[in-house]
This record gives sequence, C-alpha cells and structure tokens, in this order.
Amino acid sequence: MALTQTNLDGILPLIARGKVRDIYEVDPQTLLFVATDRISAYDVVMGNPVPDKGRLLTKLSEFWFQFLEGDVRNHLFPIAEGKTMWDYLPAALSSDDKYRSQLEGRSLLVKRFRLIPLEVIVRGYITGSAWKEYTQHGTVHGVVQENKDLKESQQLPTPVFTPSTKAEQGEHDENITVQQAEELVGKELCDRVAKLAVGLYTKCRDYALSRGIIIADTKFEFGIDDATGEIILVDEVLTPDSSRFWSGKEYAPGRSQDSYDKQFLRDWLTANKLAGVPDVSMPEDIVTKTRAKYIEAYETLTGDKYTS
Repeated sequence: MALTQTNLDGILPLIARGKVRDIYEVDPQTLLFVATDRISAYDVVMGNPVPDKGRLLTKLSEFWFQFLEGDVRNHLFPIAEGKTMWDYLPAALSSDDKYRSQLEGRSLLVKRFRLIPLEVIVRGYITGSAWKEYTQHGTVHGVVQENKDLKESQQLPTPVFTPSTKAEQGEHDENITVQQAEELVGKELCDRVAKLAVGLYTKCRDYALSRGIIIADTKFEFGIDDATGEIILVDEVLTPDSSRFWSGKEYAPGRSQDSYDKQFLRDWLTANKLAGVPDVSMPEDIVTKTRAKYIEAYETLTGDKYTS
C-alpha cells in the first residue's frame, strides 16, 4: 500500500513535512527522515502517490552514500554492529505494526548538521532550462559558451556548477549566479562546495555510464560540521527525484531523451496544461509507468532486484 503521509501520534515530534519527506526529531542531534510515496513536479505535490517510490528513493540514496563513503562524509547515523535503526527509536514505534509499516524500508536515521543554504546543481549535459538559456543567449547559467553549435542533450566539455537558492516549502527555488552564491555563503565555502560537487558528480557519472545510465544532471545538498568545518553530504543522493537519468543505449544528441525520472510526469503535465497546478490526480497508467521507471533506474544502477 502506498504511503502518502506518516502519523506517529506524537511519539516523535514532526518538525517538517516536505514535498516527499516527513522529518521527525529523535533528539536534538538526531533526525528521522521518512520518504513517503508523494511525488511532486513543477514545485507542487500531485494528488495521488506512486507506490514504493519512498522505499526506492531510500535504497538508492543508501547505495550512493556507501559508494561515496571515501570521498565525502555523509549524515547517516552510525548504527553500531549488531544493532538496527529500531534500537535507537522509542520502543512504542518498533513494537507496533501501525508504526513499523509506515517506517520500514523508507526511513533513514541521520545526524543533524547546519545546512548550507544552496541547491548545489551540477550539469554534465545541456538539457532543460540550460538548453533553453543556451538557445536564447548562448550561455549556460550566465556563462558564455565557446562552442556555438551545441546540440540539445549534448555532453558539456566539463561539468558545470549551477547553484540555486534553497526555497521554503511552497516557494520556488531561484537560479542564482556563482557570484551570488559566494555572497550568500562566502567565497571560500562556495569554492569548496563547487569543487566537491563536481568531483562527486564525475565519479558517479562514470560509474552510472558503466551500468548503461547517463546522469545528465543532479542536485546535491550539503551541511557543515561546525566542530570540524567538514562539508557533509545530506538529504537524498542521485535519485530520480533529484537527477535526470537517461538510457545510455538510446542516447542521441540533438533531441530530448527518454528518461528514468520525473521528466515523464513533467511531460504529461505539460501536454495536458497542468504544469504547476496543485493536487493533480495522475491517471493510473502514469502512476504505473512512473513507478516502473523508478524501479528500472534502481535495478540498473545497483544491480539488485527490487522487492517491495
């Protein structure tokens, strides 16, 4: 059964309900991230969920956190050997199937860090808003491109850091220049974040290519460990919600690409003039096809069979 919204009856305080995740406070230093089956597009949440989506996002994020363990610290809570997440949560949650069924397989216990207020977007291929900007102005994120003959979906010479603001729930993220990002968080930190993000993207892009998937672009989020000054990888990582995934086999520059992500839903909304309309009910075939695309992305990238 799909999960649209969690309800823990106050056993843990709910501190945020985002477009997809419900976030609970376990203690002042620890949070519980629960990925529901809600799906959003054009900054609004759809009226019906996509079954298994939350579990797929959680499993894929766990995969990438582990893949990048030697490159960047992440916010996952260090669970001791022989223990599970349930050992760190109130017994009232683990002992009652009403709560276990909401949390099992879709929850991450994470450490709390101060967030860097940027959406850290890295683009490896020219598509979406970047392609639109290039066709109108010859620029990508305000930077003039030496190549005047780029094709839609073509790989960029090097991955590009294109930050945006991190908007509050219900607001829209706004693209900003690198200079504006530097003013927001400081030049030194912005440079560190950009270098780290491009490096992480490049490593994951190369791995994904070996599995037959092109990561066209992705969005990272980072925090800061104030005790050490280290940058921490937080939130979700390289999921179909935060990235554009294309089929390597079907890839052909000069057109839009078939994708394993929310682009399928966005295209349907646009075709039906529903982009940005809140609480839209998706037809069953759109739900089924979206779920299938998320499963295919997970299985192709990890090599594991998904079982719900």
